[in-house]
Amino acid sequence: MSRKRIISVVRKEVREFRRNRFVIGTMAVLPFIFLITPMITIFRIPASASGPEVKAAVGVISLLLLIIPIAIPPVIAAYSVVGERDQGTLEPVLTAPVRASELLLGKAIAAFLPSVAIAYAIYGVVLISVRFGAAHVVSSVVFHPPQLLAQVLFTPLLALWSIWVGIGISTRASDVRVAQQLATVSSLPLLGFTSLLSFQLIKPSVPIAIGLALALLAADIAAWRIVSRLFDRERLVTGHRRTDASVRD
Repeated sequence: MSRKRIISVVRKEVREFRRNRFVIGTMAVLPFIFLITPMITIFRIPASASGPEVKAAVGVISLLLLIIPIAIPPVIAAYSVVGERDQGTLEPVLTAPVRASELLLGKAIAAFLPSVAIAYAIYGVVLISVRFGAAHVVSSVVFHPPQLLAQVLFTPLLALWSIWVGIGISTRASDVRVAQQLATVSSLPLLGFTSLLSFQLIKPSVPIAIGLALALLAADIAAWRIVSRLFDRERLVTGHRRTDASVRD
């Protein structure tokens, strides 16, 4: 792989995002929607609240925060192929002197960086608000080390899953909105996986958080390999599947 070509793809994707009002608007507004509910929930919990009540409220907050790295990446990743087709720029991109693996990785990085940055920024705002404005019973649960570790580890891993699913669907879909919706829905089952810690249905611990993170990483790697195999330049350009052997990237 050529790092220079990958960086070129990333820059090209970022320029496209900056010209797309829908992408910019969604990335700017959507995080605040997910931020409002946690803030209201946090400050409504009294100091006299019981342990189960606090854990349930914090579980809802954690789940909403984990939806951000699932909801934002499809807005970008699902646009990566079908959006190019709509603009008439797909064929020049596919015929450019860049390997398929480099093209896919560049598109994934371009979607990953802003999505994770936004998710971490929102999480940072929540942590600061909890530290200085919420009841102590809430702070003790939110700042529990396994809870913090799970949130930090799961955020980029969930974003990666959404990105690869979004790119995969984008190669097959004919409409950007449909691709974005399908990518988001396809990522939601992983929330059930991570909510085991968010709602403390499994007692949080550092080893469990790391174990679940490794399982998510394995899912991300599998999704990347599947998307790489599905990516067919000839089919995307001509509308027909490749029938003869070709050089692999």
